[in-house]
Amino acid sequence: MSATISPLAPKKYPKMPAIEGVRIATAEAGIKYKNRTDLLTIVFDAGTTVAGVFTKSKCPSAPVDFCRQNLGAGKARVLVVNSGNANAFTGQKGRTSTAMTGEAAAKAAGCTPGEVFLASTGVIGEPLDAGKFSHLLAGLVKDGRPDLWTEAAKAIMTTDTYPKLATATVKLGDADVTINGIAKGAGMIAPDMATMLSFIATDAPIAAPVLQDLLSRGTAKTFNAVTVDSDTSTSDTLLIFATGAAARRGAPDITDAGDPRLGAFRRALGKVLKSLALQVVRDGEGARKQVEVTVTGAKSARSAKRIALSIANSPLVKTAVAGEDANWGRVVMAVGKAGEPADRDLLSIWFGDIRLAHEGERDPGYSEEATSAYMKRDEIRIRADIGIGRGKATVWTCDLTKEYVAINGDYRS
Repeated sequence: MSATISPLAPKKYPKMPAIEGVRIATAEAGIKYKNRTDLLTIVFDAGTTVAGVFTKSKCPSAPVDFCRQNLGAGKARVLVVNSGNANAFTGQKGRTSTAMTGEAAAKAAGCTPGEVFLASTGVIGEPLDAGKFSHLLAGLVKDGRPDLWTEAAKAIMTTDTYPKLATATVKLGDADVTINGIAKGAGMIAPDMATMLSFIATDAPIAAPVLQDLLSRGTAKTFNAVTVDSDTSTSDTLLIFATGAAARRGAPDITDAGDPRLGAFRRALGKVLKSLALQVVRDGEGARKQVEVTVTGAKSARSAKRIALSIANSPLVKTAVAGEDANWGRVVMAVGKAGEPADRDLLSIWFGDIRLAHEGERDPGYSEEATSAYMKRDEIRIRADIGIGRGKATVWTCDLTKEYVAINGDYRS
């Protein structure tokens, strides 16, 4: 955990309500960090459904494999997360470690290992000694409390400078249901169907296949639209748990993804996912500025997103933003290299509301002074209109500063 908190950190954290059927506990297991929590358990009441999305990395971590294996049954009773060690690229040792943790957690919660979900974050390639913490699980499961959401978010941090939390309460039928979420992530962020680690819980009674549909759709414009450094983690895991406790207060059971009663819940989940995703961007390692990149006029939405990511991931664009330099030529470069249909002579570029380039050349009304003043803000908007179609997309990133290099140059040492 960095000593200095990101200048883009939230001014205050949301008050996280308890969710019926969810109990949380954290511990200091000393896996890598000293004098801070690095182990989290969340226990769910029987009947809890689960859905998840994971990294598309071809080198996934052992916990990702473990979760994928258990997800099919759609049932969850306990989640165990550790920070400080990703348990990735650890071969048979990694599988032994997840099996041991799964057994210990199942025993503690009185369930089967198939209802256990695991996540690990931290250094890749170091064997994770489950013996360091498996003996703590029984106590954690027993001591769980519903009001420890902020503590949960702190226990899963690695290079994060602040805990990431979001909450929403909406109507499902005539009953109020709550959605709480936490996330961790600051570097190695270019999620590919999930992000670093994020865990969402709700008391809504929603069947696992419906949860899966909600989550998969919800990630496209949130977690899958953020990038800090273009690097997709081996450990990306996003899980959602639904305890169904709100059914006792009259919330309807939702078993069909097309149920019209899901409208408000779907929107609220989208807001929680977007809030967490943007908090990750704003905690990007060494970040000083949040950058929103919008591409319009592309051949298709998919094409627009690829061009937007080309701009957002360009080290030259990101260092220009860090240096508060309105170097729009670098945006032209990033559009041109994206490998997507574009026409040089139809391209227009804006920073904020200032049009810098139009129809393939510098805008005749361009003012360096006005643009330089705009670049001093801590939230920058870049827009490129490709001029050939109707496709559009927005992605979020941060600037690239000397601190990013410093943090990652000595991450293991």
